[in-house]
Amino acid sequence: MATIYDFSVEKPDDTKQSMQEYEGSVIVIVNTASKCGFTDQFKELQELYNDYREQGLIVLGFPSDNFNNQEFNSMDETLNFCKQNYGVTFPMFKKVDVRGDQAAPLFSFLTSQKRGLLTEGIKWNFTKFLVDRKGNVVERFAPQTSPEKMRVSIDKIIQ
Repeated sequence: MATIYDFSVEKPDDTKQSMQEYEGSVIVIVNTASKCGFTDQFKELQELYNDYREQGLIVLGFPSDNFNNQEFNSMDETLNFCKQNYGVTFPMFKKVDVRGDQAAPLFSFLTSQKRGLLTEGIKWNFTKFLVDRKGNVVERFAPQTSPEKMRVSIDKIIQ
C-alpha cells in the first residue's frame, strides 16, 4: 500500500527531497499562501511545530498559487515573508499546484486518501493533512480549521 514515503518533493533551491526523510515522524502537510485570509495560521502552525517537534512532529509547508493569486511569484519573497512575519522555521518547499491536472503527485495522493467535505480536491489555501509515523494520511482539516484545533488529533498519534 502506498504511503507519503513513495513521493519526492522539490525544495526552494530546486533540489529533490524524498519524503522518506520524514519516516518515523508525525507530519502536518499544508498548502500555504502568503496573501490569504488564513495566512495568520502560519503563527499557529509554527506553535505546533515548536510545541511538538521534540516528540517527533514536523510541519511541511507547500506554497500554492492555485487560489486567486495569493502567493508571491518569487520563492525568496515567500520564504522571507513567512520568516519575518510569522517566525516560520519549519520546512517550506517549492511552490506547487495542489489541484487540477498539474497537481503535485504528493497532493494528488493526499486528496485521494482523505476526501474533503464535498469533494476530493483541495478547495482553498491552508488545507491541512495529518500523517502518522508510518506515512499514512490519518486526517484532513479544512482551511478554516485552526491549527490549534489539530492538537487533539496530534496528541492521539504522537505517543
